[in-house]
Amino acid sequence: MDLELNNKYALVCGSTAGIGKATAMALAEEGAIITLIARNEDELKVTLAELPEHRNHDYIVADFSNPMELKTKVEAYIKENHGFHILVNNTGGPKGGPVFTAEIEEFENAFTQHLKCNHVLAQAIVPFMKTQYYGRIINIISTSVKQPLDGLGVSNTIRGAVANWSKTLANELGEFGITVNNVLPGATGTDRLAEIIKNKSFKTGKTEDEAANAMKNAVPAKRFAKPEELADAITFLASARAGYINGINLPVDGGRTKSL
Repeated sequence: MDLELNNKYALVCGSTAGIGKATAMALAEEGAIITLIARNEDELKVTLAELPEHRNHDYIVADFSNPMELKTKVEAYIKENHGFHILVNNTGGPKGGPVFTAEIEEFENAFTQHLKCNHVLAQAIVPFMKTQYYGRIINIISTSVKQPLDGLGVSNTIRGAVANWSKTLANELGEFGITVNNVLPGATGTDRLAEIIKNKSFKTGKTEDEAANAMKNAVPAKRFAKPEELADAITFLASARAGYINGINLPVDGGRTKSL
């Protein structure tokens, strides 16, 4: 299947590791021109060097704790270089813990890094998408928007806000050839998962292997996802072939989520 991504410009957030990096690689393999964005320039340079060399890939250094600085940098990049057909919003999740004991600052920081940054990026990028009558905004959030996850109170709360923001935006932008969708990863082999397993091990007194196996057994597939499997779903949603898929939450979780 030709995904018709050749020479499409894509901005991929959190693209130096995990799902973000795998997505940048997958989009590049389909012919997209990638702009990586993350806060660590050394890691950005390493990832940039791994992308296919026959495209003019690039990167932006930005910290998602400062939405207005992020917006300024992206708008300046667009003015000097080009707009984007594809935006992949992907940011590391907040630390785990019960929602009742969470500090107010934890909610504020997560809201800033996820919803506020997603919003300013959309505002910066959508005008170009409208001129092309082609836009794909894909938010990497969590299966917790369908079924809250124990021990991830702040994440459950903020991810729900992002999901509803996304659905509202999909309704507003659909007439311009722009789709807005959410991909909901299940347990995926990333640094974030390793941290969750470590915390579960500490709280339960089990070894990390035992904690990991318990998580795997909760999944019908009996294994964790590979970042590349998430990237494949994201890449399809970014493509011309997915032009009539809009405003959805797509779990990629091996069947773990019990709701439809």
